[in-house]
Amino acid sequence: MTQETFPSWPDVAADLVNVAAGRSPADTIITGGIWVNVHTRETLPDHDIAIARGRIAFVGPSADHCRGADTEVIEAAGRYMIPGLLDGHMHIESGMLTPAEFARAVIPHGTTTMFTDPHEIANVLGLAGVRMMHDEALMQPNNIFTQMPSCAPSAPGMETTGYEITAEDVAEAMGWPGIIGLGEMMNFPGVSNADTQMLAEIAATQVAGKTVGGHYASPDLGPAFAAYVAGGPADDHEGTCEADAIARMRQGMRSMIRLGSAWYDVESQITAITEKGLDPRNMILCTDDCHSGTLVNDGHMNRVVRHAIDCGCDPLVALQMATINTATHFGLERELGSITPGRRADVILTSDLKTLPIETVIARGQIVAQDGTCLVDCPHYDWPASARQTVNMARDLSADDFAIAAPEGANAVKANVIGIVENQAPTKALQFELAVTEGRVQPSGEVAQIALVERHRATGGVVNAFVSGFGYEGRMAMASTVAHDSHHMIVVGTDSEQMALAANHLRALGGGITIFRDGAELATIDLPIAGLMSDSPAAEVAAKTDQMMSAMRACGCTLNNAYMQHSLLALVVIPELRISDLGLVDVRTFNFIPVLEPNE
Repeated sequence: MTQETFPSWPDVAADLVNVAAGRSPADTIITGGIWVNVHTRETLPDHDIAIARGRIAFVGPSADHCRGADTEVIEAAGRYMIPGLLDGHMHIESGMLTPAEFARAVIPHGTTTMFTDPHEIANVLGLAGVRMMHDEALMQPNNIFTQMPSCAPSAPGMETTGYEITAEDVAEAMGWPGIIGLGEMMNFPGVSNADTQMLAEIAATQVAGKTVGGHYASPDLGPAFAAYVAGGPADDHEGTCEADAIARMRQGMRSMIRLGSAWYDVESQITAITEKGLDPRNMILCTDDCHSGTLVNDGHMNRVVRHAIDCGCDPLVALQMATINTATHFGLERELGSITPGRRADVILTSDLKTLPIETVIARGQIVAQDGTCLVDCPHYDWPASARQTVNMARDLSADDFAIAAPEGANAVKANVIGIVENQAPTKALQFELAVTEGRVQPSGEVAQIALVERHRATGGVVNAFVSGFGYEGRMAMASTVAHDSHHMIVVGTDSEQMALAANHLRALGGGITIFRDGAELATIDLPIAGLMSDSPAAEVAAKTDQMMSAMRACGCTLNNAYMQHSLLALVVIPELRISDLGLVDVRTFNFIPVLEPNE
C-alpha cells in the first residue's frame, strides 16, 4: 500500500474503535514486549500492541481481547518496542540513490519516516525533477514526506543553476499530496533583508498550514539571526556548537543536530540538553546527509541515536529526538512518532536501548525488515530520458582550461584558498604563497587546484581556484557532478591534465564521480539520473563508493569521508569560502573575491 493510498485515521476510526473494544479482531498483535512510551518517557514491561488497517488500535498489558482466529501474532519476547525512527532533515540524492533504493537501504536500520528536501534535483531539473522524486517517494513502503525546495539558486547572483524555483512553483507544490512543507531556506541574507520572493515562498507555505524549514549558516547570532527567525523558518540544522543550539531553541525554533557521513555536529550541541539541562523536546536528530557507503556499512538514524547516547544523552531522550519531537515539529504527532492508538503502526523490536540493534522493523503494520534484511519491494519510478541526459558541456576540456595565469613577471603570488575543515560543512578562508612556472600558478604541498565546470547550459565555462586540506599527492584529479547546490561539475586535482581526463570521462558517462591518477582511472561511480543518483541497489553503489574512498586514500587523502567535503565546495551559503560558476565567493560577505591577491 503506497503512502498516497494509505487510509487516514478518520477512514479507519470505526475499525480501530471496534478492535480496541474487543468487538473485532486485530490484524496483528505484538505481544510480550517492553513498551517505550516517548510521550511520558517511560518503559513499561509486559505490554501488547494490537494493529488494524496498518494503524495501532490498542496498547496495554494484554491484547487478548483483540485476538481472533486469523490474527497474526508477533512475539516481542521481552524486547523493547520503540517507535520507528524519523529523519527530520535529509536529501535522498546525497545518498547517490533514488528514493526507492534509499528506502530499501534504510528500512532495515529502522528508519520508517523521512522528511526529505530534493533541492539537489531541483537545481538540475527544476519543478519537474522535484515531482519525480515526490512521486517515487509516495510509492515506498515507508513514509517519505517531501519538502518543496525553496532556494534554487541557493544564493541568487552568486551562482547559476540549471533551473530556478519561484514562489509560484512553491505555491503549486503545496497542493501535492506528499508535500509536508518548505525545504531549508538557505538564502538567509534574503530572509534577513526581507527579500520579497523569499518571504512569498514562506507565506505560501504558512498559508497552506505547513512547516518552513530553516538553514542559517552564519555565526552571527545578533540582529541578522533575529530577523531570520522573524521571517518564519521553524528549524535549523546548521549549528555547530552549544551556543547555536541554545540560540535556536530560545527563539522558538527546533534545533536539528546532525550526524551524517561527514558532519559530526551532535557531540558539540547536545550538551545544551545533557549539561545545561534545557528542555529536550525542542531538539531533533537528523542525518543531512549519508552516502550509500555509510548506509550500508554503518546505519542511518539508528547510528545517529546510538551516537547521541554515546555522547551522554539518556536513551529515552535520544529516542524522543528521533521520533515524537520530529513528528510534532511537522504537525504529525497524531500520525507518527509514538506507539499509541491511531498512529501508523511503525514499530521496532530491539533487545537493547543503548546499543540499539534493529532486529525487527514493522511499518504500517507489516514486517518490512528482519535482522538487517529488507523484506518488502521498493517500487521504482520510470525515470525519463530527460532525467538521464543532464551533463550538457560545450566540449571536451584540455589541460589549458585549468590553467591559472599569474601576473606578468611574477615568480610567486598570494592566493585566496578554500580550507577544508574535517567533519564540518564550513570551510576556512586561507591565504598561501604559491610558485609560478612559465606564467602559470602551481598548486603545491597541501594546496590543490579546484575547478567548477559548467554543465547545465553548455557555456564552456571553467572557473579555477585553489583548495587545501585534502592532502593529495602525485599527479591526480577527482571530478564529480554532485556539487551542492548548483550541481555543476567540481574537479579537484594536483595536475591539469588529470583534471581534464576526469572531467571528460564524466561528460562521456553522463554524470558521476571519478578519480584519475597518472592517466589511469582508479574508481568511478556512475550516476545517470540528473548526474546525482544511481538506480542500482545501495550495496552496489556502496561497493563503488568504497573503491572511491580507497582511491582517495591512495592519492594521499586521510580525511574522514572526504568525498562529502568535495561535494559541498560549491555550496555558496555556508561560510567561509566557496567556488561557483561565477567565481570565488566569500560567504561571510556574499561578495566575489579574486583568486590571486593583487601585487602589493
